[in-house]
Amino acid sequence: MFYIIVALLCLAGRGFAQTAPSALPNRGETVMKALATAYPGRIGAAEFRRSSAADTGDWAVQLGGNWFYYAQGRLLPENLRDRYAEYDPQPFYNYPAELPPWRDPTPEETERFKDSAQRRAANPPKRSQHFYDALWRASTREESYDRVKTIRFLGRSVMVHYSIMEELALVEERILDAAKTNAPVWQWMNRLDSLAGWNWRSIADTQSRSFHAYGTAIDLLPASHGGLQTYWLWTAQNFPAWWAVPYERRSSPPEAVIKAFEDYGFIWGGKWLFFDTMHFEYRPEILILNNLSVKTAN
Repeated sequence: MFYIIVALLCLAGRGFAQTAPSALPNRGETVMKALATAYPGRIGAAEFRRSSAADTGDWAVQLGGNWFYYAQGRLLPENLRDRYAEYDPQPFYNYPAELPPWRDPTPEETERFKDSAQRRAANPPKRSQHFYDALWRASTREESYDRVKTIRFLGRSVMVHYSIMEELALVEERILDAAKTNAPVWQWMNRLDSLAGWNWRSIADTQSRSFHAYGTAIDLLPASHGGLQTYWLWTAQNFPAWWAVPYERRSSPPEAVIKAFEDYGFIWGGKWLFFDTMHFEYRPEILILNNLSVKTAN
């Protein structure tokens, strides 16, 4: 349990006393503190802020000289804070340390998953891109392209954001070391065909920017999936109940590969309901929110 010392803070140019709303952390506080921890040097410490005496306040972090507010999970700049209803929340979800043991979905879960897919198709999620645009300094395709570099990773070329190059080098080092004694890792590496990194686009079936658009996501593509399923949207073309495809019928990297990525701040799409087993993206805040450790590159 966290204990917060409630202090009176006078923010520059405002003059209103800032008092945290509770002695226990709420979701906004937890998320904003996780973001500040995940990106040291780029994001300032999380603060509880009010714009006026009548304002109920919200948790915020400073990034690039601007304040971004939790705003009901939308991560909005100050001038858009009150327009949170125009956007869907950012995904700050439960991410397990290990895949839970497989069990067939119950009828209730089946209906819920089906409804979730139908709602997604009928009303594609639209999330605010302002915070991550500012974090990666890439609000346009041209700006994003200026931030990416072509690197060699596991013997293949891939374009990624320059600020995650060191993390990927450490992931690669771990994988190569594991391949010396771990036969599944060695075999998986030899089956790799290509890597997909930077690609200025939205997430499929959404109005939300993909992390590929920033160069902070990478897909590892084998020459063949051997008849196994890798991506829910492709799977849905032949298996309408794609959520019920068990793990053994999904194509997944070896556990040592997944752990190497997770240790340096990447999450794996194989742990999502809308599964994407070839996909890793740099989201250390998700790991921190789920009390999972993240190693630093330095």
